[in-house]
Amino acid sequence: MKTQLTARDWFGKASAGLVLGFVIALGVSGLVSLALGVGDAYFSTTGQFTMWLIAPVWSLILAFCFLFRSGLRAWVLLGIVALIAWAALYVLGGTAL
Repeated sequence: MKTQLTARDWFGKASAGLVLGFVIALGVSGLVSLALGVGDAYFSTTGQFTMWLIAPVWSLILAFCFLFRSGLRAWVLLGIVALIAWAALYVLGGTAL
């Protein structure tokens, strides 16, 4: 039997979207920065694009985090996505944490 979506655990979902959504948005911005070859040119057009990409990605994650069935599930799945994003950034970027 499927459980229905409720507004019961909104604090857990919202906090996961805020905290882990920001971490994911930073990781995605770093990956896009690597893909576009920004380097240290943060004041270039592509550098500004990758910087301003954080806000819409974070907003989308925060908006859709309420579709999780529970706060725990939101924390776990968003945590896994954050780990994947930062691991890919570490591997592709070749920089030390």
